Amino acid sequence: MAEVAGTGQLVVGVAAASLLAATFLAVVLGGRRRRREPAPEGARRVVDGEWGGGTDIIVVGAGVAGSALAYTLGKDGRRVHVIERDMTEPDRIVGELLQPGGYLKLIELGLEDCVQEIDAQRVIGYALLKDGRNTKLSYPLEKFHSDVAGRSFHNGRFIQKMRQKAASLPNVQLEQGTVTSLLEEGGTVKGVQYKTKSGEELKAYAPLTIVCDGCFSNLRRVLCSPKVDVPSCFVGLVLENCQLPHPNHGHVILANPSPILCYPISSTEIRCLVDVPGQKVPSMASGEMASYLKTVVAPQIPPELHDSFIASIDKGNIRTMPNRSMPAAPLPTPGALLMGDAFNMRHPLTGGGMTVAFSDIVVLRNLLKPLRNLHDASSLCKYLESFYTLRKPVASTINTLAGALYKVFCASTDQARNEMREACFDYLSLGGVFSNGPIALLSGLNPRPLSLVAHFFAVAIYGVGRLMLPIPSPKRMWIGVRLISGACGIIFPIIKAEGVRQMFFPATVPAYYRAPPPME
Repeated sequence: MAEVAGTGQLVVGVAAASLLAATFLAVVLGGRRRRREPAPEGARRVVDGEWGGGTDIIVVGAGVAGSALAYTLGKDGRRVHVIERDMTEPDRIVGELLQPGGYLKLIELGLEDCVQEIDAQRVIGYALLKDGRNTKLSYPLEKFHSDVAGRSFHNGRFIQKMRQKAASLPNVQLEQGTVTSLLEEGGTVKGVQYKTKSGEELKAYAPLTIVCDGCFSNLRRVLCSPKVDVPSCFVGLVLENCQLPHPNHGHVILANPSPILCYPISSTEIRCLVDVPGQKVPSMASGEMASYLKTVVAPQIPPELHDSFIASIDKGNIRTMPNRSMPAAPLPTPGALLMGDAFNMRHPLTGGGMTVAFSDIVVLRNLLKPLRNLHDASSLCKYLESFYTLRKPVASTINTLAGALYKVFCASTDQARNEMREACFDYLSLGGVFSNGPIALLSGLNPRPLSLVAHFFAVAIYGVGRLMLPIPSPKRMWIGVRLISGACGIIFPIIKAEGVRQMFFPATVPAYYRAPPPME
């Protein structure tokens, strides 16, 4: 009987212990599920150590570069904590046109579905318009799948789709907060200090912090030597109830004093960006802006868009944004990396910014893939110096093209500069290899620095040749000399800022061959 009683007590004890264990697990797992539910703003809070081993990578900013990077790293199994200042849908007038080369990178990152269900428009080429003449330049897409083309859209819709995609991964946490500083210890970045939406000051730690907080970055000075130039400003309007002269094409109007861009951003809207040279724009409050647009710009707008352009001015929804240019000048810092517009900017005339950002993410993903952990900050920093070299051929080609093309397309009182502008339009109008080469560069499908330089000087030589016909004169010869000199003065400073060796001869840079550090 004693044995039976003992057995009964044992059974009851095991049952009670099992019940207590089940209750404990339910409470713990339930608490974890509750912590991972999305917050009302669409962001998710992260608690230090939630994944047991903590965060692998902190990403500051969830714009185009930050949200795409978070998804890419999360898909590779990294535990990513994204801190974004404002999780609501952005409303910007740039970052709306993705070139075909950028779309190919988007496919490579597995994010191509982010241009779906946002009324994005296919873009298959560009049209140049000057003094009543126009020429159409089609992207060289013959060798690609039929889906490959440029895409234009509302920037905010695109970003929200990428944020949703990143947040769908269980190991990616999105949190709304403003990063105020990087946390450094002995010259190594250990994480960030940030303020939550409610004003609470918090700290987050990770072996690697990647700063993607955009063109207005307040953290870049720690990680690079910024030399920001503002050559002009964009004045943005949305045109409705009209059709572009060439459907599914971006339009560049070689206007006076500087270019005007038009492209579709939805099935019913066309974005018009008027470039205004310098850092100041006419005052909107005094009505000076509306007067400028109606008297100086409107007469140069294509007839198909003219009425809608005037209607948009009268509606008053005019936006402005400075056009920044900043060559990449990194200061390699253990524990941190800079990407996106916080790191490198170019004039938005050619729509190359997102192509550079996605290309950089592909390069960084491939570098980080073989690494099991990221805790040796010094070795990781030395290894990631190769990122700055590997990205150069693509990034520097797009950057140089943007800067050079903007200067060529601007009107000038200098006759030699105007001859270069006219030569560029006529050169591209020749078609064949004369248009296919430059448009392949512009589209990001063939971002080769040598091809860029060859076509740029081919335009200059073509311009000189035109001056020599039918009979050269001393005056024409002098203009030709100034044309070549002006061409050199445009492109060589940009190339110098980008870095001649890294741009043209990256394989001669030791960092190009840097192997992954041995990590346990």
